[in-house]
Formats: sequence, structure tokens, C-alpha cells
Amino acid sequence: MTNDNSSERRAVLLDGKAVAAGVTARVAAEAAELRAKGVQPGLAVVLVGEDPASQVYVRSKGRTAESCGFHSQQHNLPESTSESELLKLIAELNADPAVHGILVQLPLPRQIDESRVLESVLPSKDVDGFHPINAGLLAIGETDRAFVPCTPAGSMILVKEGAKALSRNLSGLNALVVGRSNIVGKPMARLLLAENCTVTVAHSRSRDLPELVSRAEILVTAVGRPEMIRGDWVRPGAIVIDVGINRVPADGVDAKGRPKTRLVGDVGFAEAAARAGAITPVPGGVGPMTIAMLMANTALAANRALLRRG
Repeated sequence: MTNDNSSERRAVLLDGKAVAAGVTARVAAEAAELRAKGVQPGLAVVLVGEDPASQVYVRSKGRTAESCGFHSQQHNLPESTSESELLKLIAELNADPAVHGILVQLPLPRQIDESRVLESVLPSKDVDGFHPINAGLLAIGETDRAFVPCTPAGSMILVKEGAKALSRNLSGLNALVVGRSNIVGKPMARLLLAENCTVTVAHSRSRDLPELVSRAEILVTAVGRPEMIRGDWVRPGAIVIDVGINRVPADGVDAKGRPKTRLVGDVGFAEAAARAGAITPVPGGVGPMTIAMLMANTALAANRALLRRG
């Protein structure tokens, strides 16, 4: 976390890489303690097809799991895999005592029902937090019993880092979540409610989004539209957590003659950084936190398995 007082970036920069490194270090220490008790946390990642972005994410998750001292499995299935074949693999992983967490990388090919697949993972191994049972536990405030989805969980840590840097108490602050997906928007709103924030959820049919943003002391964006939120909408001093990762054209071509691209968030960063109190960059903000929280959930799953074993 750094503070840049230049004219273009006055906000506290919330460094997701640094915070994530702290999380994974704690997870690695916890994994060492579990191994001393005879339990090695195990994570199985399932990838169907050859989506380049998914391949990058899966490799990164595998490397991080190994660096934490986990038992790491990666199952790469062809694009033509049927739903029944995938469900059979998940059943095998559910029954494998060496696997404490199962992650099915999304998106899945068209012939596979994502909901059916995600619901087939045992809730006790659902380290992504997507199973209806875990979603329901989070909805009723039972966060100690649920697996919280990784991206909102990581975003919440960054919100707290921003509040700490600005010497603020989250209780009672006005929070706006832009996006209402089951993966980020809805669970993020519930986490903010658990911190006693006053929470509004905006979406594609919300009226006067600039006005809603201007009132938010905490702003979390997860819409997947490049720089949709303009900097002059942002309330001065707000904590801004940008979950969006969007690839847009850049100047020039790469070594293979292809047009260059760059990553941007949902927020116009340079403009917003001149007004916000604290802000996450893209890349380097929420992204690293997502993988770190996956590791934390897997360690939690292993701990719970040890307690059940007695």
C-alpha cells in the first residue's frame, strides 16, 4: 500500500499483490501446521476446453497451491467433454479424501449446464463458494460456516485496508456495489452489510448511476465494462475497489505483429485516483487477492476436514 501525492494520483494505492502475498504466507504457515498433524491441504482444479485466459488462471492457481505446500491436482479436459463425464470426475474428487477443495474453472462449454456442475461439488469442498448452500449461509450472515466466494472475500480485505489507511470505521458508511452477479455483486453486498455498512446495489437498470456513485463512501465495481465509471462521479475521499478486468486496444503491435492490448478496470483510474481516498489498480489490485483467498478457503476446508475426523 503506497501513497502517491502526484497531481494525477493522490489516493492511497491499495496494492493487491502485497496484501495477497501476506495472505498466502499465512496460508503456507497454516498448511505446515496441518501437515504436522497428518493432513496436507489438497486442491483440485478442473479445466474444460482451451480458453487462453482460463489456462493462465489455472496455471497460476496451481503454482500458488504448490508454493503453499498443498497437494495440487489439475484436470485438463477437452472441449468436447460431456456433462456426464465432468460430473463423473467431480464425484470422484468428492470421494477423494486427499482433495479438500474443488474448483471448476468457468466458463464451461455450451453443452454443459454450469449450475448443475457447480451444485454437484460437495458444499464442504466448494472453495469457490458458489454452491447454493454456501450462498445461503452467507445470505443469512453465517459467514463462519460458509465458504465466501474468493473475489468478494479478497475485495473486502482491500476495503478494510483502505479504511485502515484512512483511519475510518466501516460501520454506517454508504457503500455502493455496481453489479449484481451471484459471483461478485450479491456476495459483496452481503459482506458489506455484515460490516454494518449501508449498502446499495446498482445494475444495468439503475437510474442516474453518476448520482449513486457520487454518494458512495465505498465503491465496488464489478460490471466488466471498461472505464464505465468516470472519475468525476467518484465522491472525494471514497474507497474505490475495482473488480473489473477488461482488455482494450493499445498503441502498436507485439512481436508477432498482433495489435497490442492493455488491461483496464471498470473505473477511469487516473481520474478517480485524483479524487478517491484509496483505490485499487488494474491490474495488481483485486486479481491477486482472488487466488490468495482460494488458497485460504482450501486451508479452511482442510481444517474442517481434520475437525470432522476428530
